[in-house]
Amino acid sequence: MAHTARFRAFAGLALAGAMALSITACSAGSSDEGSVPAGDDIVTVGFVAVGPEGGWRTANEKNIQDSFSTENGFDLKYAPATNGDQNSQITAFTSFIDEGVDVILLSATEATGWEDVLKRAQEAEIPVVLLDRGIEPNDESLYTSRIAPDNVGISASAAEWANSQFPDGANYVVLEGPPGLSVVNDRNKGWDANVADNLVKLESQSANWSTEEAKSVFETMLKANGNNIQLVFAQNDEMGLGAALAVEEAGLKPGTDVKIITIDGTKAALEALAAGRLSFVAEYNPLFGDDAISVVKAALAGDSVESSIVVPSTTFDSPEAATTALPDRQY
Repeated sequence: MAHTARFRAFAGLALAGAMALSITACSAGSSDEGSVPAGDDIVTVGFVAVGPEGGWRTANEKNIQDSFSTENGFDLKYAPATNGDQNSQITAFTSFIDEGVDVILLSATEATGWEDVLKRAQEAEIPVVLLDRGIEPNDESLYTSRIAPDNVGISASAAEWANSQFPDGANYVVLEGPPGLSVVNDRNKGWDANVADNLVKLESQSANWSTEEAKSVFETMLKANGNNIQLVFAQNDEMGLGAALAVEEAGLKPGTDVKIITIDGTKAALEALAAGRLSFVAEYNPLFGDDAISVVKAALAGDSVESSIVVPSTTFDSPEAATTALPDRQY
């Protein structure tokens, strides 16, 4: 039954097989262009998701759900993790294989531990597309493609901005996401390889993407270092906003006494940048549902697909830049 469903989908999609897969700048939501016919050609997609985690994740998963709509010819089965637990994701992944879905989309809560279920999907001839987060070890033979912004490049751009702001050096700390995630490793990699030697890292600690945890963690860091911290590299917006609260409670002024870098580019972060509470926001564009559709269509049609597809993103380095972007911000 699984193969029948997939080949039925393939037959419908093969009509569009000549459509070359070309990923360009992302756009929000889905469009009628390239829609899959409804009825017997409905494509069943299992989405092993992360679920509630913050503004970026909410925007990303809503965009995927909006794009893989019934109107566009998809039956999307959304399965968010239970409290971020990988075992619940593996259970959902396995259920999708047993159900015989046509494609599985995976946003992994943890990088490791996926080999066995990915091999099962491969044996069942079910293409798997990684969204956002990669896997480790990164065995590209086990999945069709990974679609994500460039974490290494984004954090490198943040480091280069920091270098320009502190030509005479400074003390800084890093607020990281949960340990072990590929996104955390890549953001550390891009930052560490590009930050200047005269910027001194005092501490690096996880605040689990959380505003509340980041506020608490940075309050402790400030006290431990006698408020002698000039820069925070927060690996997501929520943690950067938590650091700003800690700065204010310490009687300091964020953006002046302590500059704060964040990654994601949510509306809340741009509003804080426009108000001077954050100093630099690197976008991590979550709106790649249309790109995911293109990859799924190509995979089911038997067309070649790049193993890594980079989603374009931008940066905001001033209140003026944030103010200009805010009216059109979609997340």
